[in-house]
Amino acid sequence: MDVTATSPYVTQASATKSRVRQTDLRSRGEPFVWVLGGTLVFGIVMIVGFLVLVAWNGIATFIPEPIAVVTTTNGTVIAGEPSRTDVFKPDDNTLGALSPDVRAAISQNGGLAGRTLYRVGNFDLYGEDFRWVTDFDVKTVSYPKDMVYVERLEWGPFIGAVKAITIENQVIDGLKLDDAQFVKAHDEARARWARIHEIERNEIGAVNAKVDRARLSVRKAELDSGRDSPAYEHAEAQFEQVSADSHSAYDRLTAEVQELRAINDRSSVTFVDIGGREKAVPLASIVRAYAANDLGPLEKVGVYLSRWGEFLADEPREANTEGGVFPAIFGTLAMTLLMVVAVAPFGVITALYLREYAKQGRLVSFVRISVNNLAGVPSIVYGVFGLGFFAYVLGGSIDRLFYSENLPNPTFGTGGLLWAALTLALLTVPVVIVATEEALAAVPRSMREGSLACGASKWQTIRNIVLPRALPGVMTGIILAMARGAGEVAPLMLVGVVKLAPNLPVDGIFPYVHLERSFMHLGFHIFDVGFQSRNSEAGKPMVFVTTVLLITLVAVMNAVAIVVRNRLKRRFVGSQF
Repeated sequence: MDVTATSPYVTQASATKSRVRQTDLRSRGEPFVWVLGGTLVFGIVMIVGFLVLVAWNGIATFIPEPIAVVTTTNGTVIAGEPSRTDVFKPDDNTLGALSPDVRAAISQNGGLAGRTLYRVGNFDLYGEDFRWVTDFDVKTVSYPKDMVYVERLEWGPFIGAVKAITIENQVIDGLKLDDAQFVKAHDEARARWARIHEIERNEIGAVNAKVDRARLSVRKAELDSGRDSPAYEHAEAQFEQVSADSHSAYDRLTAEVQELRAINDRSSVTFVDIGGREKAVPLASIVRAYAANDLGPLEKVGVYLSRWGEFLADEPREANTEGGVFPAIFGTLAMTLLMVVAVAPFGVITALYLREYAKQGRLVSFVRISVNNLAGVPSIVYGVFGLGFFAYVLGGSIDRLFYSENLPNPTFGTGGLLWAALTLALLTVPVVIVATEEALAAVPRSMREGSLACGASKWQTIRNIVLPRALPGVMTGIILAMARGAGEVAPLMLVGVVKLAPNLPVDGIFPYVHLERSFMHLGFHIFDVGFQSRNSEAGKPMVFVTTVLLITLVAVMNAVAIVVRNRLKRRFVGSQF
C-alpha cells in the first residue's frame, strides 16, 4: 500500500495563502484612504473652482469693452457692447422665414443657432438696456472709432457719438472728449456737483437736525412739565431762536446750490445714437465718457482703475446696478465689529462658567446640548426673535423711557444697526462658547494646580494662567463667528438692513454715532441687485464684483484675527509643563 507523505510546511503555506485570498476588503485600510483623499481633493477643487469663477467674473466686470455696430439683414442697425453669447433652438415660424442655406446650416448644427446679447444702453430712448441679435440675422459688424460709451447719473449708459460740446453756453467745434479743455471743464462740473451733494446731504441735513432737536425739546418740555411751565416757555423761545438762525443758514445754502446748478446748466454734451436721435446730457451728469473703440492699453487701465475707485468709494445709483458700494462696505464692517464686541465677552463668560465653575452634572450637560443645538436653528428664526425682542420689546421700552418726545415715530423701536449686531451675536454665540470651552480644556491641569499651590485664588489662576493660554482658541471661535456673521442676510432683512441707506451710522451730526439707523450690507446688496433690480442682466456683473468684495472683506478681517491669534500662540510657546 502506497502512502503519500505531505510536508507540513506545504500544508501551512497553502492554508496561509487561502486565508490571504479570503481576507475581507473592508478590513484593509488602503481603499478607504484613497476614498478619503479623493473626497478631500474633490472638495478642494469645488472650492477653488467657485473662487475662480467668482473672481474671473468679478474682476473682469470693469474692463472696458469695444462697441460693435451691427447691421442686420433687414436693415436694422444697433450699437452696443457684446455682453454674452448663447445658443438656442429657433421655432418653426422663425425657420420658415429663413433662406434654405441658413436652414441647412442650422440643421447641420443640430437645430441650434447662435445669438449675442448686446448692451445697447440708452434706456431713456429705447426702453430697454439689452437686445439679442441672432447670428443668422447679422449682415455686417464694425467698430467705428467715433462711438463713445457714456456713464451717466441717470438712465444708465448712453452709447452713440458726440455731436456737439457746449461749455459756458458756447458750442466748441472740434473738441474731443480727451482734450485738455474738455477734461478741465468736466472736472470742474463734477466738483460743483459734489459740492451740491455735500450741501444737500450734510450741511442742510445738519441744519434740519438742529431744528428737529429744538422741536423735540419743546415736545419733551410739554410732556414733562406742561404747556404752562417755565421749562416749556424756555424751550419754545430756544426753538424760535434756532428756527430763525436755521432759516438764515438754509437760505444761504440754498442760494449757493442754485448758483452752482446755474453754472452747471451752461455746459452740456449732445450725443446722437446710432439711429440719429439726439440726447443732450449735462456735463455734471456725465460720470465717465470715452471712445470705446479708440482706447490704448494705458487708457483701458485708467478706465478700469477709475471704475474700481468709484465702486469702492462712492454711493450706488441706478437701483444699485451702477456706482459704488461704500455704504454697504461701511455697514458690513460696522455690523461685524459690533457683533464681535457683543459675542466675545458673552461667549467667553458663558464658557468659563460651564468649564471652570459649574458643577458637572445633568443640568450642565443639558445646557451644553442646548448650546450645540442653537447652532442648527435657521437664521431667519433669529431674525424673527431679534425683531420681536430687541426692536419691539427692548427698543420700544427705550423709546418710551428716553425718546417719548419722538413717539409715535420709533427711534430704537425698529430695525437698526445695534439690533442687527445683537441678533447676529446670538446666532454666532454657540460657536464662541464651544471653541472657548475646548481652549480652556486644553490648558494643562498641572498649570492650574501649580498656580493654586503658590497661593493664587481660583479667579487669579483663571485670569493670569488659564485665560491667556486659551486666547488662541478663543480667537479661533471669534474668527468662525465673524466668517458666519458677515455673510448672513436672512435675519438682517428683518432687523435693519435696507436697499439704500440715505445716511451712514456715523456722521458729523450730533451725537455722531447713530446705532438706531438702518444700514446697507454687502450680502443683502448681492441679493437685491441679483433678484430685485429692474434689469437682471445689468445687475449680474455687480453681483459677481460685490461677491468678490464680500469674500475679500471677510478674508481680511479673518487674516487680522489670525495674525493676532498666531502672536498669542508664539507668546506662550514652551510655557506648558
